[in-house]
Amino acid sequence: MTTGSRASALTGLARIGFSSLSRADAELDELAELVGIARDELLVEAPRAADPTEALDGLLRIARRDPEHAAAVLRDQHGRAVIWRLLGASRGFADFYLRRPGSLPALLDAGRVLPDDAALRAAILGAVGAEDGFAAEAGESAWVALRVAYREQLARVAAYDLLSDDPVEAVRAVSAALADAAGAALEASLAVARTRVAGGGAGVFSRSEVEQTQLAIIGMGKAGARELNYVSDVDVIFVGGAAPDAEITEQRALDIAHRLAVQTTRGISEMEVEPPLWEVDANLRPEGAKGALVRTLASHLTYYDRWAHTWEFQALLKARPLVGDPDLGAAYVAGTQPKVWASAGRESFVDSVQSMRERVMEHIPADDVPYQLKLGPGGIRDVEFAVQLIQLVHGLVDEAIRQPATLDALDALVVEGYIGREDAATFARDYRVLRLLEHRLQLVGLSRTHLMPRTEEGLRALARASGLADTGQGVQRLWEQIKREVREVHVRLFYRPLLSAVAALPEDQRTLTTDEAHARLAAIGLRDPGGALRHIRALTSGISRKATIQRHLMPVMLHWFADGADPDRGLLSYRRVSERLGDTPWFLRMLRDSSGAAEGLTKMLSSSRYIGDLMEWIPESVAWLDAGERLRPRSGDILRAEARAIQDRHESLEGAMTAVRALRRREMLRTAMGAVLGVLTIDDVGTALTTITEVTIQATLRAVQRDVLGPEDASLDFAIIGMGRFGGAELGFGSDADVLYVYRPEGVEPGRAAELAKRIVAELRRVSEDMRLPLDLDADLRPEGRSGPVVRSLDAYAQYYRRWSVSWEAQALLRARGVAGSRSLIRDFLAMADEIRYPQHLDLASTREIKRIKARVENERMPQRIDRTRHLKLGPGGLSDVEWLVQLLQLEHGHELAALRTTSTLGGLAAATAAGLVSEADAAQLEASWRLAARLRSANTLSSGVTSDVLPTDRRALDGIGRILEYPPYSANDVEEDWLRAARRGRRVFDRLFYGDPD
Repeated sequence: MTTGSRASALTGLARIGFSSLSRADAELDELAELVGIARDELLVEAPRAADPTEALDGLLRIARRDPEHAAAVLRDQHGRAVIWRLLGASRGFADFYLRRPGSLPALLDAGRVLPDDAALRAAILGAVGAEDGFAAEAGESAWVALRVAYREQLARVAAYDLLSDDPVEAVRAVSAALADAAGAALEASLAVARTRVAGGGAGVFSRSEVEQTQLAIIGMGKAGARELNYVSDVDVIFVGGAAPDAEITEQRALDIAHRLAVQTTRGISEMEVEPPLWEVDANLRPEGAKGALVRTLASHLTYYDRWAHTWEFQALLKARPLVGDPDLGAAYVAGTQPKVWASAGRESFVDSVQSMRERVMEHIPADDVPYQLKLGPGGIRDVEFAVQLIQLVHGLVDEAIRQPATLDALDALVVEGYIGREDAATFARDYRVLRLLEHRLQLVGLSRTHLMPRTEEGLRALARASGLADTGQGVQRLWEQIKREVREVHVRLFYRPLLSAVAALPEDQRTLTTDEAHARLAAIGLRDPGGALRHIRALTSGISRKATIQRHLMPVMLHWFADGADPDRGLLSYRRVSERLGDTPWFLRMLRDSSGAAEGLTKMLSSSRYIGDLMEWIPESVAWLDAGERLRPRSGDILRAEARAIQDRHESLEGAMTAVRALRRREMLRTAMGAVLGVLTIDDVGTALTTITEVTIQATLRAVQRDVLGPEDASLDFAIIGMGRFGGAELGFGSDADVLYVYRPEGVEPGRAAELAKRIVAELRRVSEDMRLPLDLDADLRPEGRSGPVVRSLDAYAQYYRRWSVSWEAQALLRARGVAGSRSLIRDFLAMADEIRYPQHLDLASTREIKRIKARVENERMPQRIDRTRHLKLGPGGLSDVEWLVQLLQLEHGHELAALRTTSTLGGLAAATAAGLVSEADAAQLEASWRLAARLRSANTLSSGVTSDVLPTDRRALDGIGRILEYPPYSANDVEEDWLRAARRGRRVFDRLFYGDPD
């Protein structure tokens, strides 16, 4: 060959897809010589091989060993097409034909049709000479013959698959054939086992005793559903016992059945001259690997009645008699299937299935997650778990969807209206592609794998083998797209199944019975399906335009309600809001035309009772959802201007206060909506709630003073001082407003001034009461606490603080901030307070007293029978730990460090850190625990509608809190663990810095 012709030949090999061109060129010459076929003729089918280099390498190895059989296949046009594709896709088959070149002629007619169950059983059972359930031979040679025959039939299936014009569409038929081949192999192995156990080399039982023994092998998983892979564990359950008219005892029959099961497994999985086929996995049996390998039917049924876990019923969904005694197998399925379809009624069934899927993903090694075709997010299991959950929930009342195979089940779920056509089409198409990729990957080494290739060469071979893309990058892009699509549909179906038949059909056309409707609604987590149906009927019944739009909206809104922690409450609140808005034209139009508004509304109502209760009284607030900026808090200046306008419009105190309460409710609702929808941070919330409370108190005080003070008393100075978290501008949802009341006579007779001040306080408390959204003006931080006067003059405050105040009262003043009333009085009060709260020197006795009081507060104010670690305010690592530490530092150093003179806890912590009083690492731990405690406290109030300082133990309540804090759904454990971890770390820092305890 000239240099030019050789270069041309190498270029041609490169175009075909060969790598190592010089080596391929030499190997082709050698192969052509061995089989006596011209190179060009040999290469006709090479371009269709997934990996031409691998195919050529396999062909040459086989030809070197047996050129005659290799030549026989390569001379035949069809045989040549089969072997290039088979060996190009599978190094495992190249190794098989190298071991068994005599099996090559079977490829001459392979791939034209897919072998059916009868043909597969005839070929594989024939290999062991099976007759009447017994093999002709019992030695290892029988196992070898079985395995060779199986692989010959497997090659026929693979040839059909690889030659298919549409391999994606062929996935269903190919998977069924693979399951049939596995069943034939098990049946042949059982025949060998019977011969071995009946005195043929492995047992001491007579043939008659073996014949009187029943053994049914139940296919589980993909084998049971006839959707098997090329190389996969075959999940089985063994059921045994004595035949109805048997003369042997039940125990004797069980001993024989156990021996048969062991030998059957060995025939498939034990090492021999011909390698094992796959693993026979019986771990789905009752009690798993610890349970008896073989049980009677009665024992199985008793176990499932008494002790089975939810996942075991899910596994039984695909159970099918595979081989062995057909009557016993049929009885097993007949006995277990009713239990499968009734299992959805078990407590926390849906949560259990969802948790199982999440645990599967958690156990994937981190490095494998991006490559996991089967178990990872957007993988095969996402399709299967979603389909199975919907089947199990609805299958009790709808026999039409009781299909073991995933694709068959998808078809049935669409027909019966449980899944939308678009979602089902996406699932079915992507599932087939995923299974095709899985098949091609397993063919490579005839080995069990579910990982996408990590090299460009591997991806390129996969692209060619599957026909799904022209390049490795192309198949990678397709895989990433499918993962996104599958995960999106999985989340939509797995956590919020489509209920269009319940929501969209009018009452007189509904094809569902009440039980079926209950079951469907229960699938999305509704605890009161009957109540939900009543709400749906109330919203969608009739022929009005409103009812028509509601019928269109309801299916998708039910999905979104299911995302919340309490879909029942969400649906009820939605009904009430809808009824309050009546025929308002913008409401339903906005929800219909703005998916963001509808989704936001359902998320809020099903996540927050606080919002639901307020929105029922302010239904027009729904309009804010159509414009995100309207969910942000309004500025203090705007609110104060509105509050002053209220006073101008209303002459009576009661009229003014009705308007002020409405303003506060509206703005509190706006802030809550922004918080739940993630528009606001915890700092935004604290600032907004403080501003709303300040404006409310200022407006209330102006209205009360106008009503209480006559012209002759107008000179009386009165002010309200914010204390605690209110003074620190760190309010959360449900926080009290801690205050002090102060006055200065300023020309009013002192006795009358005192009486007027008391009247102002009494009226403030009376008119500020709000039964729908309480505002508690708490004056317990005043001198002498609850036993002291509720209001004092500035002089009385100064005299008390300078002569009699104790350390906690000086400490309380650290957060004093003027919020309403006379500016000059506020200025003078704070100047007096500075002398007390920022002393030149804090003596040791005062420091000890502060520490003693802190310990006493923890012990005496902690509610009984409460887990201390869950108390967000007083518990270890809670709000008070951080606040007391910062306040101690302010008392000790505030006189000389101006930056410490702040009412803000985090501001004080930052100043202490900047001054070197607290290390940055310690400050970070303290800030983390304080912020998380504040967020959890507000989220708890938003979720439950009830103020509480205790982190709940109820998992549903914790999940609701987690969703508000933007945790993924079903993150109760994460919420709990994050708090306990942050609190533990914060407490260690607090103990060291506050009490001086070593770590």
